Amino acid sequence: MKRTRLNLTHKKLGAKMIEFFGWEMPVEYSGLIHEHIAVRTKAGLFDVSHMGEILITGKDALDFVQYLTPNNAARLTPRKVQYSALTTPEGTFVDDLLVYYLEENIYFLVVNASNSDKDYEWILNHKNGFDVKVENQSSGYSQIAFQGPLAFGILKPLTEVNLEQMNSFTSNWTHVAGEEALISRTGYTGEDGFEIYTLSKNPEKIWNAILEQGKDEGIIPVGLGARDTLRLEATLMLYGNDIDETTTVLEAGLGWIVKFKKGDFLGRDVLLRQKEEGIKRRIVGFEMIERGIPRPHYPVFIGDEKISQVTSGTFSPCLKKV
Repeated sequence: MKRTRLNLTHKKLGAKMIEFFGWEMPVEYSGLIHEHIAVRTKAGLFDVSHMGEILITGKDALDFVQYLTPNNAARLTPRKVQYSALTTPEGTFVDDLLVYYLEENIYFLVVNASNSDKDYEWILNHKNGFDVKVENQSSGYSQIAFQGPLAFGILKPLTEVNLEQMNSFTSNWTHVAGEEALISRTGYTGEDGFEIYTLSKNPEKIWNAILEQGKDEGIIPVGLGARDTLRLEATLMLYGNDIDETTTVLEAGLGWIVKFKKGDFLGRDVLLRQKEEGIKRRIVGFEMIERGIPRPHYPVFIGDEKISQVTSGTFSPCLKKV
């Protein structure tokens, strides 16, 4: 299995480790519900270094990103970040991702761990004469997410950047605990927080500095288990469960990232036709009225007719509902 540079750190902290898309990752440390509540009420620290990072540079970088994704990357100014997708010609998902506009002709794409190699090949195979360079930098980066209402105050003294001037979905190059890093005000929990990308060979320095700075505030490390319940509570999609190459962006309820007026992009014609004709199926949320947790692929019936299946389901530690 692949291991992040923080692998031994997790084991020292007593994390329960599991295999996750070929990576050995911490699923929990002190208990899923405890970690979930800590993020909602204080802040939690995640190792998400398994995520993929792809750099696109060159004079056609913007045009290429516009072609690959349905959102309008031309609206980004330097150091702004945008949620978007890689779409197929059928308007379905190759992946969902974040697009960072770092500076002129330089775009940084953050993709899902399970898809980084696939996405890289997809992008290479669709260059179509664009004058760009595409680099899969996933193996070089470590990514640490720090999420929760106390994250701002704890991280502030550890970095040189003025966090007050960083709005949601913005980024900046800076140093965190003395290590060079790209920091962004983004996350996957529904809470305010930050994601830190570093090429440092010693990301443990950043990890330990944040835990030390926040120890009196009850800051704790958090595993993938609580990351999943947190994103579900915030109704955030997970590729492979809720969205995939059989689901269009409109069917996923993500029409807000589709900008038809920007011009051509992969899947535009299909999505426009679907919008005009009406969407015949949609991902929707539901609440259980009896005990039990609906797991992925459980069938959904109306009467005796099977109409669909569950994509994701869990108990919400904050709402006390399923």
